[in-house]
Amino acid sequence: MVTDTAIWEAVGEVADPEVPVLTIADLGVLRDVRHDGDEVVVTITPTYSGCPAMDLIRHEVELTLDSLHLKGRVETVLSPAWTTDWMSESGKAKLTEYGIAPPTGRRAVGGPVSVSLTIRCPLCGSPDTSELSRFGSTSCKSLWRCNTCREPFDHFKAI
Repeated sequence: MVTDTAIWEAVGEVADPEVPVLTIADLGVLRDVRHDGDEVVVTITPTYSGCPAMDLIRHEVELTLDSLHLKGRVETVLSPAWTTDWMSESGKAKLTEYGIAPPTGRRAVGGPVSVSLTIRCPLCGSPDTSELSRFGSTSCKSLWRCNTCREPFDHFKAI
């Protein structure tokens, strides 16, 4: 019998189709692995409710369960809502190595607004950067430019 820990590790290696350097475990999208009778139930939470990557992630999780010769299903849970706080430190480091600035902290909901003084360039490390567009290549990213090396880069928004 395959342990829940082994299932978690195998399923957790499913890559995010939008940022393939990250796994669903890195992102915190993988929420739970449990047994329900003779079936394995994998619970995932999308980064936002309309995330187009979820169908592919679900399919890849199902293929992983099949490769382990397990009968299973994938449940999508929207509450609690995903937050960048669920990302692993390893995932944030992978984003930087990939050229995407990782989220720098959770956005305040109500009360004082958190202010980010800088987003460091993931290419040269300079704090002298400017936001070009709040909307980047995907909904979870914004487009920035480094004023030092002059290169554009994505920033993974804090949610």
